[in-house]
Amino acid sequence: MASRPQSTPAPDAGGARQLPRSLGVLDSTAIGLGSMLGAGVFVVFAPAAALAGSLLAGAVALAGVIAYCNAVASAQLAAKYPSSGGTYVYGRIRLGEWPGFLAGWGFVTGKTASCAAMALTFGHYVAPEFATPVAVAAVVVLTGVNLLGVTRTALLTRILLAVVLATLAFVVAAAILGPHPAAPGDGAAAAAGGWGVLPAAGLMFFAFAGYARIATLGEEVRNPARTIPRAIFAALATAFTIYLGLALLLQWHLPAEQLAGSSAPLLDAVTSSQLSAGAPVVQAGAAAACLGALLALITGVGRTTLAMAREHDLPAPLARVGGTHPVPYLAELAVAAAVLVLLLTTNVLTVVGFSSFGVLVYYSVTNAAAFTLSERPRHAPRWLNVLGFVGCLLLAATLPPASALGMAAVLATGVAGRYLVLRRRLRRTA
Repeated sequence: MASRPQSTPAPDAGGARQLPRSLGVLDSTAIGLGSMLGAGVFVVFAPAAALAGSLLAGAVALAGVIAYCNAVASAQLAAKYPSSGGTYVYGRIRLGEWPGFLAGWGFVTGKTASCAAMALTFGHYVAPEFATPVAVAAVVVLTGVNLLGVTRTALLTRILLAVVLATLAFVVAAAILGPHPAAPGDGAAAAAGGWGVLPAAGLMFFAFAGYARIATLGEEVRNPARTIPRAIFAALATAFTIYLGLALLLQWHLPAEQLAGSSAPLLDAVTSSQLSAGAPVVQAGAAAACLGALLALITGVGRTTLAMAREHDLPAPLARVGGTHPVPYLAELAVAAAVLVLLLTTNVLTVVGFSSFGVLVYYSVTNAAAFTLSERPRHAPRWLNVLGFVGCLLLAATLPPASALGMAAVLATGVAGRYLVLRRRLRRTA
């Protein structure tokens, strides 16, 4: 009989302390779904509708297809290499150090900015006049929760996810009850579509990227070969069903111009319905969504930082694991510090495209790494990896230029920095 996974961490071959395996299918699925049903579900439909017009559902479907390709690749790799770090680890093992670094650096930088955006969005929903102080407080509190251990993180994520799902059910009920304006609208919103589906799908992909958190927590999952694939597909299928249903419902319920120009489309869907008195419910749900996404983001970025520090692609002290409930506490604190700096110095409300570009690069490496696997389940043919790789690069290339160029510059800076560090190390050993 196979022995059960140890509940306490043990040193790895290199002497570094490992994280305990304490997450099952339910917790892992909740963390992935909580990440996908974050603040993006409350805002991303508007800019996507402005680009795709009446083809919004098509943009959601296209993003879902690419997300499925990426999920298949992630599930294969995470089951084979159940270690913290996700594609950073897979890229290093299957493709080499540089592709792995590119994936890890893109994930850490893009998602750190997303953490700041989620925190600030929470602040705007809770107390618009004091958005930044509230955002800072949220980051501090949620970092404290993460430092108590991943099981506490999973428990709070389940609670927040329940609130978000209840809120979305209320939005659906309000939209169905109507009234439903018959005029489809004209002008820019109605004329959008066609090639606009591609950048719209790129923006929608921002909302699908949460299942990466399941893979980055691979070191803390029980029976990873079974748990990780099930959790990834369950989270993705649930999120896709919700997003596609909401896209169709919003287009049916709101005029095209209102949907495309809205800063809070789900809130508009309620305020223009017979249940308009329930607007505070949507605001509370959006706040919970922000907290859930922020909690999962901080956790995922911290684990990738841990993995990169273990390989000396980031400062080695960030790999330290400790505490009563072992966590990478220095990595968690470093991520929190970076988020706080962004909150206090930068307006980060426009980072959806920026983050999408970084995540699409990340998943292009995932698909390339999965392509090299020889042992493959029947549901994961190689052509699916090719489709995912090409799809990721296509969506990244069609994102708004400012987002693509900004993230490309960040990636180039990271590559140049690593190159200089490696040259210095070679000189020291010469």
